[in-house]
Amino acid sequence: MSRSEIPADRLKFLKLLAEKYPSIDSVCTEIINLQAILNLPKGTEHFMSDVHGEYETFNHILNNCSGVIRQKVDFVFSGRLTGKQRAELCTLIYYPALKLERVKNTVEDLDEWRQITLVQLIDLCRAIAGKYTRSKVRKALPKDYSYIIDELLHTAYRESRQAQYYQEIMRSIIVLDRADDFIKELCALIKRLAVDHLHIVGDIFDRGPRADRIIDQLLKHHSVDVQWGNHDILWMGAAAGSYVCIAQALANSAAFGNLQILEQGYGINLRELALFANKTYTRSACFEPRVMPGIDMDESDVDLNSKIYKALIVMLFKLEGQIYIRRPEYGMENRLLLDKINLDEKTVRVGDATYQMMDTCLPTLDPNDPYALSPEEEKLMADLCDCFQQSDKLQQHIRFLYTKGSMYLIFNKNLLFHGCLPMDEDGGFTDVELCGVKASGRKLLDNCDNIARKAYFGSGAEKEAAADAMWYLWCGRYSPLFGRSAMTTFERRFIEDKTAHTEIKNHYYTHVQSQEQCESILREFGLESEFSHIINGHVPVRASDGESPIKGGGKLIVIDGGFCRSYQPTTGIAGYTLIFTSQAIRLSAHTPFESTLEALEKNYDIHSTTTVFETLKERMLVRDADNGLNIAAQIEDLMALLTAYRKGDIHL
Repeated sequence: MSRSEIPADRLKFLKLLAEKYPSIDSVCTEIINLQAILNLPKGTEHFMSDVHGEYETFNHILNNCSGVIRQKVDFVFSGRLTGKQRAELCTLIYYPALKLERVKNTVEDLDEWRQITLVQLIDLCRAIAGKYTRSKVRKALPKDYSYIIDELLHTAYRESRQAQYYQEIMRSIIVLDRADDFIKELCALIKRLAVDHLHIVGDIFDRGPRADRIIDQLLKHHSVDVQWGNHDILWMGAAAGSYVCIAQALANSAAFGNLQILEQGYGINLRELALFANKTYTRSACFEPRVMPGIDMDESDVDLNSKIYKALIVMLFKLEGQIYIRRPEYGMENRLLLDKINLDEKTVRVGDATYQMMDTCLPTLDPNDPYALSPEEEKLMADLCDCFQQSDKLQQHIRFLYTKGSMYLIFNKNLLFHGCLPMDEDGGFTDVELCGVKASGRKLLDNCDNIARKAYFGSGAEKEAAADAMWYLWCGRYSPLFGRSAMTTFERRFIEDKTAHTEIKNHYYTHVQSQEQCESILREFGLESEFSHIINGHVPVRASDGESPIKGGGKLIVIDGGFCRSYQPTTGIAGYTLIFTSQAIRLSAHTPFESTLEALEKNYDIHSTTTVFETLKERMLVRDADNGLNIAAQIEDLMALLTAYRKGDIHL
């Protein structure tokens, strides 16, 4: 193509590209480098879901990469180290700073231990780095020690000509008292190279005590994405200023005795809420918190927590009722229950049935206007809204969810979303109207994604409508993030008869038992590869009852198996995670995690049962992955620049 044949916009682009690659040699070097990358194995992907604030368990599985680290250690050192020594090395990699402190108190010759450990970590790092280009490994190296670590990784220390050079580097590191820093950096590098990309398939928040620490970890991760769950959407709505989302987020924390953690983690001032609850309500057995292990609460804490929980629940039912009245298109009039309460008879009508209520002490409920907040409740909600919107840390975390998150993701031929794709009984996709747009299937998820962003970044009436829709996404009948007929919080708090607690799952959960239906869903998203899968979270797999997380003839994988401790008696395990390497997809079922302290003192690791449920016919290379398409496009642009240089269309 002569200069005259190059479109003006294309020529402008090539000139900008030439600023980065100002010579034929630099262009050729980059093309050769990119072509080499295309032929490397695809990086390992790690999938986690429904972590629900369980920071210690999340942190351990993130550190051990769902068993990848132990597998690599066993492979490299099976003939050199005993099982106990390999366990010690794994614990060091998981928790380098904490483990080093303990080593200092137990090892006699620290310098010898440091030298041996450095050699072991370099050997392991070298083995893991083998699937990457030297350039990519260099980019992952810590800035302060990048040159030295690069030298250690690429020095043939077992050859006599380089052995002395290698040993001198090691000696200098120890003599200069840099060994501990090197050990920490090497451990971080090993974990970074072991997993190329992390997927969080929804529900970071609620139930467990420290969702804030989980997001702090994710903020530091080198490559991560998030598919929003309904608990995430709830907190996103709360951070955007939705009163009803704020009330529900606080109520969720109160339900599990986590209010103090909310104050410590996000600086949400709950003093006025506590004062209001304490003077307005008496302790009720219906609102006792489900205190999980690790939460320290005495009797007075439980008493106050119970009152706060009830105060929040009453405000919540008022606020959600206001939404159902002003948004009749949601079709959730059946959830208007406060006006169905008969305080004299202590009953409530739900649908066609009337039930006795366990608690009718509702001093702020006006029978003539049951969905109106009292003046004191109105002021309280306004103050709490200010706290949520002025919490710098919460806002930072929510912006992270918007930057790295979405309703769904197509990644390396797999479809990731948290909940479901609402379906009718006959297997068709359900039309759902939100914010004036009626959509189904993929278009519904696209509309929900757009709504979530308007709720936070929009303004005026558009923002208000989107904020209400965030509540629908939390618990609406046809919400793809909820997937049940109703959230029966009212019934579970006030009605003892468990027949009133029924929540019917969306037809999606029946249809995905069929491989044909799963393939139909995948086609809706343009995925027709035989290696494509749907990866879900949201619904805990009852492994103890023999339920399998693999459904639809292997086309769908559910990876919510009980990360949250409150689910573990039901599921029988402590969660599933997924590893997708260049050769296979592996599903790991985990036993409950005791504690970080237990791991450090006894080199305890989470016991995981790993199943390779699909092996690729041929090793998946970068050229076959999504990133390969981007690299191929870069090569095409560079080839065009090379041609322009050689023809004189762009002068050197």
